[in-house]
Order: sequence, then structure tokens, then C-alpha cells
Amino acid sequence: MKDRKKGKLQQFIKDLQTEIKKNKNVAAVYIILRILVIAVAVVSLVSGNIENFFLCILSLVLFLLPAFVERKFKVDLPDALEIIVLLFIFAAEILGEISSFYVRVPHWDTMLHTVNSFLFAAIGFAMVDVLNRSSRVKFNLSPFYLAVMAFCFSMTVGVLWEFFEFGMDMLVGFDMQKDTVINSITSVTFDTTASNQTVAFHDIVDTVIIGADGSQYVFSDYGVKGYVDTGIVDTMKDLIVNFIGAVVFSVVGFFYVKSRGKGKIAKNLIPTLNESEEVTE
Repeated sequence: MKDRKKGKLQQFIKDLQTEIKKNKNVAAVYIILRILVIAVAVVSLVSGNIENFFLCILSLVLFLLPAFVERKFKVDLPDALEIIVLLFIFAAEILGEISSFYVRVPHWDTMLHTVNSFLFAAIGFAMVDVLNRSSRVKFNLSPFYLAVMAFCFSMTVGVLWEFFEFGMDMLVGFDMQKDTVINSITSVTFDTTASNQTVAFHDIVDTVIIGADGSQYVFSDYGVKGYVDTGIVDTMKDLIVNFIGAVVFSVVGFFYVKSRGKGKIAKNLIPTLNESEEVTE
């Protein structure tokens, strides 16, 4: 029984790799990224960094995702979309987490969230568009509603991801919602009259935290010149770029359907049904 399951798994992986190799451009990107990830995994294992090693293994598994989706759901992913997904995984896991680009490179997180919003808008659009084109399902939405569905899907995924980041920060003690140093705050918390009046602090150059045991932590000792917002600025920037990306792609998708698939940009990003699955007119 175990040998049979093992054989099926090996065949499944072989089929996925075959899907990847069908296109030379996708195969080239896949092979290059895979070699880089394996190299990082070896270095991580030798240096004893088990966490980074498992991030590399996760990346290698995620690289199979586009081929898995094509085979499992019988859809054709445009080459451009496959390459973007592979690069996104590498940028998020290897560069972002292992190489600390989230901290070292300004706006790295914002850039990835923008790309992410485009990807999920494409996925949301394709999910409904596939139903529209399928001969098995009686489902027909106008281009406008297809665009709305794509927008809502992308925004929902973005919001759920921010919930996840907040939960990991609060419950596990991570800092997925990267803090932002700010120099002014306006809050009703400091209103001693409890009359909902805002109290403003401007030109903040340093912050001191005093613990219950009297210990003090001075922000400037850590190179922080101001006040830390504990993630709200990062979260709102992520949602704003998610909104922009979702709107832009939804508009592109709208004109793509309106023109009966003539838009070059959307055509390179929107998955379609295999020809055998499409409705014959």
C-alpha cells in the first residue's frame, strides 16, 4: 500500500515537472530559481539555520504550484503569469525572509503586496471567467460584474492576510506588521479630561519606555529617532496598494472581456480553460 502511494506521488511530481518543461521560458526561470534555492538550502543546513532550510523546502514546494493548478483544474496559465508567480515566491521567501529584504530594502513589502494584489485579482477574475466559459455550468456574468468579483476577491485575500499578520504578531510575538518610525502622533488617549479631545505631539526625536521593574529602554540607543507606530502604517499601506492593484487589474480585465479577449496585457495574466473545456460556439 505504501509503495503504491509512493509511486503515485512520484508520478504526480513527474507530471507536474512535465507541465513546467512544456514552455522554455517558464522552464528556464524555474530551473534557475530552483538552483538558487537549493544552494541557499545547502548553506542554511551547513550553517545550522534550520528555519531558513525549511523556508527553502517550502519555496521548492510552492514552485510546483502553477503546474499543479494547471493539471488539477485543467486550466492554462499564461507564461507571464507563471513566471510572475515563481519570481514572487522567490522574492517573498528567499529574498524577503532569508535575505532580510523586508528590512534592508525600502518598500520591498509594499512592492510585493502590489504584485500580490494583481495576482489575486487575476485569480479571482479567472475563477468567474472560467465558469462563464464552461460548458458544464450555466453561469453568465457581464464584464462589469466579472471586474467587481476580481476586485472583491483580491481585496478579501489582502484583508485576510493582514488579519493573519496581526494574529501572528499578537499571539506568537512576531513582527510581520513591520513597525514604522514616525515623528508626530495625535491621540485622544492622552486627554486627561476624557472629553474625546485630541492631544498632539509633534517633532518627536526620542521615546523612552519604562518597565514595571523600573528598567528603561531608550529608542535612540537602538538608532530609532522618533516613535514607533506598531504596525498600523504598514497595514494601511499594504491595503492601499492592494486596493490600487485590484482596481487597475479589474479595469484591465473589464476591457479584456468587453473586447472578447483582445487585450494583450490581460491575456498574458488571466488563466483560461483548456480548449477541450471551453464552450464551442
